This record gives sequence, structure tokens and C-alpha cells, in this order.
Amino acid sequence: MTTSDKPDNAPDEPAESAAAPEPDAPTGIAAQDWASASADPQYRAAVVDLLGALAYGELAAFERLAEDAKLAPTLEDKAELAKMASAEFHHFERLRDRLTEIGEGPTLAMEPFVAALDGFHRQTAPSDWLEGLVKAYVGDSIASDFYREVAVRLDTDSRALVLAVLDDTGHAGFAVDRVRAAIDADPRVGGRLALWARRLMGEALSQSQRVVADRDALSTMLVGGVADGFDLAEVGRMFSRITEAHTKRMAALGLAA
Repeated sequence: MTTSDKPDNAPDEPAESAAAPEPDAPTGIAAQDWASASADPQYRAAVVDLLGALAYGELAAFERLAEDAKLAPTLEDKAELAKMASAEFHHFERLRDRLTEIGEGPTLAMEPFVAALDGFHRQTAPSDWLEGLVKAYVGDSIASDFYREVAVRLDTDSRALVLAVLDDTGHAGFAVDRVRAAIDADPRVGGRLALWARRLMGEALSQSQRVVADRDALSTMLVGGVADGFDLAEVGRMFSRITEAHTKRMAALGLAA
């Protein structure tokens, strides 16, 4: 679910983590380690929710990439997607192991997010190879931007883990290269994929908002009260940054936002 590096042919695109750079001097919980920060039960619950959501997202990404590999037009493409799927599963293992390490059941932590994430993937099932690539590059990156925004406010140990599992798996450059080549070969493809990407943007933002709204600890983290959380105005700015990053990704693909 992670696509964060800049492809060589991307037009002046910053790293996909452009949303919410980490402050120079973290304060409050953001300056503490897990042992100190987790003494607050509401903060602990928020982090468990976050890790559970991420873990299931990575597991779902592994499954989806393995499925997408079946649509790959060449053996080279199939092998690339298999490699990316393996990287996503490794990310899942790190999150699962961390939940176990802090005394939480990984399955219980993931279960609250299964319905929302599975629903998103059902509603945005790609019809072909190119739509699958756009979904991985655009759709998953929106989720990654959201998690990076939250990571800024986490304790040092949790922040390091979240940012590590959001590292790019190589999908960014691969997707941009293949989509641009397809558009060059048939410009009509661009219009269809642009509409698809706009649909993904709307569905991904709605899904992120639903997940947060359903989990009290996560919503408190965003709007204030835990981990030096955002105020409501900052939440609006956060989604504006995510939208801006989406526009830049579209440009990298050669598509109109």
C-alpha cells in the first residue's frame, strides 16, 4: 500500500510523503518513547488502532498485488508485482510482531478495520492491468499520506515503525513507467484512467474519514486531546495537503487531476 519514491520521469514531484513534514522539535508525546507515552490508556488505544489498521492494509495490499500479478501482460511485470507483494507482506509481519510485542492480539487489532477496507477494495476493483497500477500508485498513496500525517504526532518508537512500513516497495516508478507508456501508445487511455483516479481519490478519502469516525481513540488523536492532536482547522489543512499530493501524482502519471 506504499508508493513513496519519485520516479525518474516524474515532473518535479516531491516525495510522496510531502504531507505533514515532521516538526523540527517534537513536543509532548511526540518527544516521548513508547514506554512513557503508553502510560496514557487513550493514547495506547489510538496506537493499537493505528497499527491494526496499517497491518490489515498491508495484508490486503499483499493479497491485491498477488491478484494483480495475474493480469500482468509479461513475465517481467508479473515478477515485479510478486516482489512488491512480498515486500508488503514483510511490512505486515513487522506490524503484527509489534502488536504482539506490546501485548496486543494482532487479529483483534485488525478486525475493526476489515469491513471498511474490504468495502473500499470491492468498490474500487480494477477492471484491467492499468487500472490496477493506478489504484496501487494513487489510491494506496492517499492512505499512506494520511498515516504519515498521523505519524508526526506519535511517540518516537511508534513513529519510526509507521514510517518504516510506509516505505515505498518500488511500485511508484513501476506504475508511472507502465501507465505513461500505455498513454503514449494510445492517448485515449488517459481519459479513462483520469476518471478512474478521480473516483479512487473520492473513495479513499471517504474510507479514511469513516475509519477515523468509527474509532474514538483515533478521532481524538486527530482533533485534539491525545498526542498533541490536530485541531479541526488542522484536520482540514491535512486533507488539503493530501489532495495536493494527489494532484502531483496525477501529473506524474500524465493524467489530469
